[in-house]
Amino acid sequence: MRIRPYISSKDYEYVSRWIDNERTHAFWCANLLPYPMTQKSFHDLLEKNAMDWTDSAYVATENSGQAIGFFCYSVNTADNIGFLKFVIVDKTKRGKGYGKEMLNLALQYAFQITGVKAVQLNVFNENTLAKQCYEKVGFVERKIDKDVFAYKDELWSRGNMIISKQSF
Repeated sequence: MRIRPYISSKDYEYVSRWIDNERTHAFWCANLLPYPMTQKSFHDLLEKNAMDWTDSAYVATENSGQAIGFFCYSVNTADNIGFLKFVIVDKTKRGKGYGKEMLNLALQYAFQITGVKAVQLNVFNENTLAKQCYEKVGFVERKIDKDVFAYKDELWSRGNMIISKQSF
């Protein structure tokens, strides 16, 4: 597996196929995008986050070049902590170690190339499979905001997880 910058004209078709129901969509983007998302809405959000937070978008590919994962990454230079967002893996690859491998590559990049001391992310507690994947990589929960997101008739809690360079 490799990671490379997201190429909008090439990679959107893959990412959009991995989000095929409203619940997965809400888990993934906290409804910051309308469902179903469009190429324009997705790229507008990526551009906004690049301008506001210096986010960069990446895809994970198999050695053949086939996109199998996506994430955004930024660095808060004030506290030297990286932030992962919009993490998702091809739905046909979930539960097979691809997410863990992609996160390990993202963390290698974060620690070795961008030089951060830690990386954090947010995940809904109800997204148990994603949370378990993050824990397997070494992320630990440091804060939970209870009932902060409404999805249909449910209230979801959001956990903030972190991994330090020393524990990676």
